[in-house]
Amino acid sequence: METALYLLPVTLGDTSIEKVLPSYNKEIISGIRYFIVEDVRSARRFLKKVDREIDIDALTFYPLNKHTSPEDISGYLQPLVGGASMGVISEAGCPAVADPGADVVAIAQRKKLKVVPLVGPSSIILSVMASGFNGQSFAFHGYLPIEPGERAKKLKTLEQRVYAENQTQLFIETPYRNHKMIEDILLNCRPQTKLCIAADITCEGEYIQTRTVKDWKGHVPELSKIPCIFLLYK
Repeated sequence: METALYLLPVTLGDTSIEKVLPSYNKEIISGIRYFIVEDVRSARRFLKKVDREIDIDALTFYPLNKHTSPEDISGYLQPLVGGASMGVISEAGCPAVADPGADVVAIAQRKKLKVVPLVGPSSIILSVMASGFNGQSFAFHGYLPIEPGERAKKLKTLEQRVYAENQTQLFIETPYRNHKMIEDILLNCRPQTKLCIAADITCEGEYIQTRTVKDWKGHVPELSKIPCIFLLYK
């Protein structure tokens, strides 16, 4: 195995590894002893799911969150500098894409260390694929403002970009606030604007549906505890 910083995708929910990750990923993971992770407990659980025979206690985990300083991250990469491969694992999906990891990769690139992204599920890419919206130009905005006035303003700004730039707009919300988000979209966007709701992607209860804002009214499913991604287009 080539020495590198491997970006290791994980499942988006409680789905089988075989359904969403290639067997090559398991081969790579089995050769790594140092992991930079968003959450140590969930990372350990994921690794055991990949390989039940893995010796978790023989591995070293470095926590990566909003409190991790650039100096800490640079120190984390010392095993890689010394010739040992390392892996980056986020809570769900692909590290460094709408998830922690970008800062690690940036430092590795500055140090001219090899970075290898592995194939795995990304809710952003999968939702664009299934929406029927423009896949040539799209933008992901993460979480929108919580304050009602600011959120309404942001939604209208994103909708304007849909029509002015022919660009698909994507964003997310905390699951328990999904219905409030949908209410705000239906209240603030044009009746003809299309909204795709992509929920529980790759999981057993996967739900991906595209309708106009007008057609969504009165037909919103129960999504209060399900990870969702929302897409707007014309």
